Amino acid sequence: MEPLSTNILISLAVILIQGSPQARLSVLPAVGKCVRLGTFGSGPAAEPTQVGEFWKCGRCEIEAPLPIGYPAPTPPGAIELKSYPSVRRAEISSTGSTAMGMFASFWPLFNHIKSREIAMTSPVEMDYRGMMEPNSNQLNEKNGSWTMSFLYRESDMGPTGKDGTVTVVDTAPITVLSVGLRGAYGMKKTNEGLKILNEWIVAHPAWRAVGDPRTFSYNGPAVRNGDKWSEVQLPIELKSDVLSNNGTESTSD
Repeated sequence: MEPLSTNILISLAVILIQGSPQARLSVLPAVGKCVRLGTFGSGPAAEPTQVGEFWKCGRCEIEAPLPIGYPAPTPPGAIELKSYPSVRRAEISSTGSTAMGMFASFWPLFNHIKSREIAMTSPVEMDYRGMMEPNSNQLNEKNGSWTMSFLYRESDMGPTGKDGTVTVVDTAPITVLSVGLRGAYGMKKTNEGLKILNEWIVAHPAWRAVGDPRTFSYNGPAVRNGDKWSEVQLPIELKSDVLSNNGTESTSD
């Protein structure tokens, strides 16, 4: 039997996401692919265009390559379902202010990749654990902890393990709901994105979040705040009762 093409997989995913009662397959994007689910505000001003190893989308640009196998960045104004492969990354974890933490963690992470002669990639990833305020779906820095990561371009670059305050790990593949944003980085922007994602999940009850949020920050300090490109993401899956009904939405209470 011939494997389904990427276009067919995406079409099936769109049918399922839209809640068609005729849908019989629970198909997620192939690893490294994405499906456009919708837009917010005025929608994307442009679609992402790859220029060599870099990306451009209207006024937004990404000036460093993404890890091999990563899907295209989500444009500001769009909501997408995305599947990511495993990635090797250098990370530092802590608690408290994420802004101060990113500043303090940048140089140890930068010196780590420099010492291993590993080129800088984009994005810088921030993972937030246990920071969600009950009943609000918003993050509070007084809770939980965070991890800041620099991503390796390829998974066979150097060993995993400890390197001073930095830890190198291989992540598991993950499927996420993602929103593209433009503007200054920080907790306010992250919570703006989380609000959009959670509103989408409420409107599509066949899906549920299954993990803590993360952000992708694509630009460095040289880029003006108004043009900074980012994504806020939530791990997501179909509910088990949807899967048990072969991809149809459950009508039970």
